Amino acid sequence: MENFYKNYHKFEHQMPKIIVFDLDYTLWPLWVDTHVDLPFKKLKNGDIVDKYETVVNLYEDVPQILETLQQKGITMAAASRTPAIDVAESLLDIMDLNKYFSAKEIYPGSKVAHFLEFKESLDIDYNHMLFFDDEERNIEDLSKLGVTAVHVPDGMSWEILNIGIEMLSQNC
Repeated sequence: MENFYKNYHKFEHQMPKIIVFDLDYTLWPLWVDTHVDLPFKKLKNGDIVDKYETVVNLYEDVPQILETLQQKGITMAAASRTPAIDVAESLLDIMDLNKYFSAKEIYPGSKVAHFLEFKESLDIDYNHMLFFDDEERNIEDLSKLGVTAVHVPDGMSWEILNIGIEMLSQNC
């Protein structure tokens, strides 16, 4: 987190106009279409569980990353290729994550289509977008458009966020 603030001040004039996060294996450690089932419920201890009492958590740094980016006024969006749209939406809702996202593109198909929609609806050029995803094919596809796309091999973290900010500053 400390490095984020150093990078933020160092690259403040080059911060992305939008940061887009994939969901599965980027914000949380599961695929919503195969690992969990509706309905979700929040337990008294704050845990979120699915129909079979499987506990669903975010990666450790994710809540603080989203909160910090929002406090810094950075626009955020979610993009997912999942066919389990209702499950993803339900999980975003019960985890109270929708408050962070100005836009969401959650449906099967190419992430290129998701980003075209962000570009058109939010009027942001690809070269001002920073994207995090666990799937290399999405990183490759979006990099070709000029999006700064960062591979997330083990879930979103402060370290990965800092890598992305540094990469974007080099691409601007």
